[in-house]
Amino acid sequence: MLDLQFLCENLDAVAANCRNRKVAVDLSRLAALRDQRSELIQATDAARHTQKEVSSQIPKAKDPAEKQTLVERGRELREQVATFDAQLKDVEAELLGLQMAIPNMTHPDAPVGMEESESVTVRTWGTPRKFDFQPLDHVALCEKHNLVDLEAGARVTGHGFYFLKNEAALLELALVQYAVQKLVKRGFEIHITPDLARMEILEGTGYQPRGDETQIYSIAGSDLCLVATAEITLGGTLKDQILEVDKLPIKLGGVSHCFRTEAGAHGRATRGIYRVHQFTKVEMFAFTAPDVAASDAVHEEIVAIEEEIFQGLEVPYRVLDICTGDLGGPAYRKYDLEAWMPGRGEWGEVTSASNCTDFQARRLNIRCKSPEKKGSQHVHTLNGTAIAVTRALIAVLENHQQADGTINIPAVLRPWVGKDRIG
Repeated sequence: MLDLQFLCENLDAVAANCRNRKVAVDLSRLAALRDQRSELIQATDAARHTQKEVSSQIPKAKDPAEKQTLVERGRELREQVATFDAQLKDVEAELLGLQMAIPNMTHPDAPVGMEESESVTVRTWGTPRKFDFQPLDHVALCEKHNLVDLEAGARVTGHGFYFLKNEAALLELALVQYAVQKLVKRGFEIHITPDLARMEILEGTGYQPRGDETQIYSIAGSDLCLVATAEITLGGTLKDQILEVDKLPIKLGGVSHCFRTEAGAHGRATRGIYRVHQFTKVEMFAFTAPDVAASDAVHEEIVAIEEEIFQGLEVPYRVLDICTGDLGGPAYRKYDLEAWMPGRGEWGEVTSASNCTDFQARRLNIRCKSPEKKGSQHVHTLNGTAIAVTRALIAVLENHQQADGTINIPAVLRPWVGKDRIG
């Protein structure tokens, strides 16, 4: 959420940013509501002040008629204050709704574009492998080696769920351990987070727990939702806290299950385990000083860790600077890693990393203070994927398949899997 004063003082820049990010918001209504709110606050304060004056005169009134007049006037003023309060509450609710619908501002170097294809490739690592045999996709590989049971998943839970079996189950545990150990070495404090969070925490991190376009599973009869990522739970850990600026950055790693409805998903992306309703993920989250240079530096660190992880897995990838039209609401700038997936014959997203500046912290009321500055400021927050297991599993299986039908296990995972190859 952006600061209201900033929004009203920079309406043209905010409007241009909304257009670039394909977000339709009535900014003229925002300014009108801000003015209406100010007028109601002034009117309420004036009515309260008059009410106090009238109330103080009642005990002093000697004439019964005068006293009754003052009592009646006091009652009218109380009703007036109550009316103003109710109107103010409605205006502030509408104002907050509009304010929360406005996306974060965008990094000046982020590519401007409306479609995913307009994102810019920053760099690539590795070369997509040229097979001297017909490579299989991950679905065929999993069938061949008895690694995933999609039919049992559908019987037990429904389409989009699955059972990992045999070496695939070992590979999930290995990928999690591999990523967690990388984060420990980089100074991240590791958490295993809840799989549920309150609605206000989801909204605070920029997710929509309700509505037609939500990707969130809600728990009936409660304000709890299944989390789509540990970004939600890690971001919520410091809600309403005031931090010391010299203790920043705070870097957290979270292991969680992730649940997504994937409403509207269709086509080849739904084949196998590329797009599923539940998966395990290791997430990075950071709180930094309220300074773009500080958060940009941590952003680069998060992307570097993502690259180091996939280099260790010996999987070719490219880094994309995501264009404005494909940015989520909280992101100031976002980089995606896309791994080469031979079975798909194309790149597939495996990680993302976003600098959200103070957008989430303002909603979650996370601040910091320093001796040099009066008051407190909202911190900056960042998030990034260390490992999303199902996507990483696809990349590993497809890139390391061999002509004899076996699959080599990357050396970095072998200590946890306990073998060199599958099959």
